[in-house]
Amino acid sequence: MFLGEYTHTLDDKGRLTIPAKFRSDFELGLFVTLGADRCLWVYSRDEWERFSQSLTNLPIGNDKARQAARMFFAHASDGTPDRQGRIILPDNLKTYAGLDGTATLIGAGNRVEIWQPERWEAQKSQQLENLAELTDALQALGF
Repeated sequence: MFLGEYTHTLDDKGRLTIPAKFRSDFELGLFVTLGADRCLWVYSRDEWERFSQSLTNLPIGNDKARQAARMFFAHASDGTPDRQGRIILPDNLKTYAGLDGTATLIGAGNRVEIWQPERWEAQKSQQLENLAELTDALQALGF
């Protein structure tokens, strides 16, 4: 399970260091794709298999299901962190997430999210302000 919040720099080659606490989960590889709210989602190999299976099990006759599968798969990138725990983020993913210079990586349970730091701070502030509403929404979902 991924927990916590970390800020790291992207080097001039577009490499981003994965926090040490997360690295063992990515030893067999990782997958990065578009995430909601203009962040990136990073999955371990096992979690990617679950995620991609869920996408491929959606009804192909549903337009939104086809669009979602296209977007997540077409923009996905796979790799393995190097000895220093760095990964290369492709330009299209960096552009989508607005990454330039630094990135905030957060643990989000079964995945890591990569955020442009100012966007994450705004998102976090908004969520903290609306925590009661969020709790009510979770209860309505059966949590």
